[in-house]
Amino acid sequence: MLLNIVYSNWMLPVAAVYASAIGMAVYLLVRWKRRNNDITQPISVNYFFTRKCNKECAFCFHTEKTSYVASESDMKTGLHLLREAGMRKINFAGGEPFLYPERLAMLCRFCKQDLGLESVSIITNGTKVTKKWIEKHGRWVDVLGVSCDSFDEKTNISIGRGTGENVAQLFRIRDWCRQLGIKFKLNTVVCTLNWQEDMAGVVQQLDPFRWKVFQVLYVEGENDKEGKDASSLSKRKRDAKKLLISDEQFQVFCNKHQHLECCIPEPNSVMASSYLLLDEFLCFLDKGGGVEKQSRSILEVGVQRALSEVRWDQAAFKQRGGVFEWTKQVAEDEGEPEGGCGSANKELLDW
Repeated sequence: MLLNIVYSNWMLPVAAVYASAIGMAVYLLVRWKRRNNDITQPISVNYFFTRKCNKECAFCFHTEKTSYVASESDMKTGLHLLREAGMRKINFAGGEPFLYPERLAMLCRFCKQDLGLESVSIITNGTKVTKKWIEKHGRWVDVLGVSCDSFDEKTNISIGRGTGENVAQLFRIRDWCRQLGIKFKLNTVVCTLNWQEDMAGVVQQLDPFRWKVFQVLYVEGENDKEGKDASSLSKRKRDAKKLLISDEQFQVFCNKHQHLECCIPEPNSVMASSYLLLDEFLCFLDKGGGVEKQSRSILEVGVQRALSEVRWDQAAFKQRGGVFEWTKQVAEDEGEPEGGCGSANKELLDW
């Protein structure tokens, strides 16, 4: 008995030493991997926390296949894991994020105030953005991007975004952003309906700091709906085949607008796997070719394991300028509003 007690008392500190040594070894291994770029840092993440949308864009590649929205606790846990893994910028998208204005506000504040991210960004179709929301929660937002594919209302209706107020709302949002120093951004998807349109004049008037121009992307499982398929899931999918354009047609659009400094073209070859996409279940998505792939949730397996289950083209991420001046001006730096395509002093068009 005495021998057992002595043996136990001797083994406890030895076990503690071994545990400490193993912990230190793991720590050093992680540091070594970071230095040798063996660990992927999710610098910029696009979080599609909802698939629900109030529009039916014909080319949408993130459709309302589920109505799931994670709990606030799960969202915060996942975002904290991403921050620990090296995330510096978060972009909230959908669906339409402003369909959940209070949830969106909570996410923006948590990421900016609690996690201390360099940049919090939102991509919206603009229809649900209000001056009240911007004034109340804009302090937590660095970049606000609005999707607009045409300045011709007939084209917008054909695409599925028509409201009759698209352009006027763009100018309103632009003005609200300027009042708070939020960087105003524009996104355009180029397809068969708008590839010949000249958008330069109005873009110059809007004067966004960045204008992202995307070639319409075909994703199996999202916008590959077949006419004969009448399943409930397929009804929520889109059919983008009739909207696909050639590389040459996309280049025609880009050439027409290449004189605009803010214009950033992204053909399919650059766009496909260069974005880190996180879905409503906090799983990474790979929309880069063939059938869309989904990792396991970062809540289940952690960030690194989930990242290893999809392809993220970091070279393409750098090629498309994935890291840029993404933090808004602080209040002390007030001055001329930041733009990139025109002059802030130009008279606005009468819409």
